[in-house]
Amino acid sequence: MKINIFWFRRDLRLHDNVGLTAALNSGNPVLPIFIFDKEILSELESDDPRVQFIYQSLLVIDEKLKKHGKSLKVIHNNPIEAWKELIKEFEIESVFTNKDYEPYAIDRDLAIKDLLNEKGIQFHSFKDQVIFEEYEIVKADGKPYTVYTPYKNKWLEKFKTISLKLKVKTTTIDDRFFSCNYSFPKLNQIGFEPSTIQVEPYSLIQLGNYHDTRDFPAQNSTSYLSPHLRFGTVSVREMVNFAEETNSTFLSELIWREFFMQILFHFPYVVSQSFKPKYEGIQWRNDKVEFEKWCNGETGYPIVDAGMRELNATGYMHNRVRMITASFLIKHLLIDWRWGEAYFAKKLLDFDLSANNGNWQWVAGTGCDAAPYFRVFNPTEQVKKFDKQLEYIKKWVPELNSLEYPTPIVEHKFARERVLEAYKLATA
Repeated sequence: MKINIFWFRRDLRLHDNVGLTAALNSGNPVLPIFIFDKEILSELESDDPRVQFIYQSLLVIDEKLKKHGKSLKVIHNNPIEAWKELIKEFEIESVFTNKDYEPYAIDRDLAIKDLLNEKGIQFHSFKDQVIFEEYEIVKADGKPYTVYTPYKNKWLEKFKTISLKLKVKTTTIDDRFFSCNYSFPKLNQIGFEPSTIQVEPYSLIQLGNYHDTRDFPAQNSTSYLSPHLRFGTVSVREMVNFAEETNSTFLSELIWREFFMQILFHFPYVVSQSFKPKYEGIQWRNDKVEFEKWCNGETGYPIVDAGMRELNATGYMHNRVRMITASFLIKHLLIDWRWGEAYFAKKLLDFDLSANNGNWQWVAGTGCDAAPYFRVFNPTEQVKKFDKQLEYIKKWVPELNSLEYPTPIVEHKFARERVLEAYKLATA
């Protein structure tokens, strides 16, 4: 019996899933699969909460399918080996999936496509996790934008032409799915154990006042949406429709997400190098002891320490505080932005390579459309502006104003002068 396969990746939902919809309309019964990639998993801690979240999201899909005599096939292997096994097991006519724009994913998909083509199997990939992909928003000469505001303007202009409302598709579980009953693996069968850190359910209630509340970490104005967008448990089309109706500042954040995705696609060297090559010559101090203190929230700067402790305990960090903690590591301690980027990559529930890299380089002044290098956040002034009553700080730094709390790791004025000199020397 000929079947088609739909391969879930960053789109862990049945509703409004472009690739899945195309597969279900293709004529053959569709077997949905997910591959826990051993190459990716091997780099993670055994209790990584993101793996747990993926696992839980897949379980929800499988339970919905099983109510109708269908199921999800979950595989734990390297993608190439997984596909070799699938080709042996089934008579596959076509494979459907949604595009992923990260360098590893692009290389992986090319290798899988070649393998399938050798066997006469078609490979179809679709735009799903963005509104506009890499070549849809470009300058008049066809080159990619490297400055956000013109990119945003072009994005909004094009958005107005596609439709007043983005269509959102519902998926019916019916005989277009392949009838099967695969047992769902236990978490420990893929080498992981439960995490104490959970991805919160998202809430859109707070987003109506997003422009007024987003800079104040003590206010309960976080939607917890970002991990859901990252792993595709929500549809970006639904979120953009909501943002367009509700809050233009929130819509701008969704456009930043796509801006950084296309930067990573067009300039993949940013993964390991500064977008602006002139900043590769900075002489970083890279003091390991100071880096550990930053990681643990023991710098003696309360807003920095609160942010790092929130991250370590929950996998979340407020956006304003992300900027402050990143700036502190780079500008006050003169530690390479790549160290901080890697730490965030390990800890953030919403870790997304393009956004994490883009934001760290923005703070460092090394990226596209970055903050100028001479902008150095004063953590004390940031507290006065955004946590005046110390509500956020006291939540995470209960020993504040006691002898247990450390003295500041470095003096602000001295650190500012030191980093300005280092950047000047590098770009002279």
